[in-house]
Amino acid sequence: MSAYLFLLVAILSRILPHAGWYNFTAVGGALLYFGARRPPREMLLPLSILIATDCYLTVFAYHYSFLWQNYLTTWAWYGMAMALGQILLRSRTTILRLGTGALLGPTSFFVVSNYAVWIGGNMYPHTLQGLGVCFAAAIPFYCNDLISTTLSVGLAFGVPVLVQRMSRDLQWNRFFIVGER
Repeated sequence: MSAYLFLLVAILSRILPHAGWYNFTAVGGALLYFGARRPPREMLLPLSILIATDCYLTVFAYHYSFLWQNYLTTWAWYGMAMALGQILLRSRTTILRLGTGALLGPTSFFVVSNYAVWIGGNMYPHTLQGLGVCFAAAIPFYCNDLISTTLSVGLAFGVPVLVQRMSRDLQWNRFFIVGER
């Protein structure tokens, strides 16, 4: 259930106004978490919801015409992010694996999405310099995506562990306090 709640938080982090934050959302962390906590057969639902969110934002928030072809790379990455969570974090969750996921998720999106923008559009010349300019223009988005994914992954995986440890310590302390009387 927590994976679905975290997905809802991620969607709200995209829909609610937060001008100037440049891609500071919980989507990357939520997809990694969902992949780590839910079986592959359930991954179609978050993918569908995020596709619907992209449609909504494009048409109603940004007032652009929606061309599904422009989103294929993003939608493929959503699936890849859940698969990364499944592969990297399902069987064993360590700080190193969390850090790797938090780095690979946003970095893979940065590389794949910006290459797709460069190759498929007319915004940048199809030269090595044009590719460099395309990537340079996206650095603020990448930095915020990296930070937000790291924070959301840290919270999603860390808070339950912290609560469990605090609960265990509280029970341990009660045992000694009661035992001393």
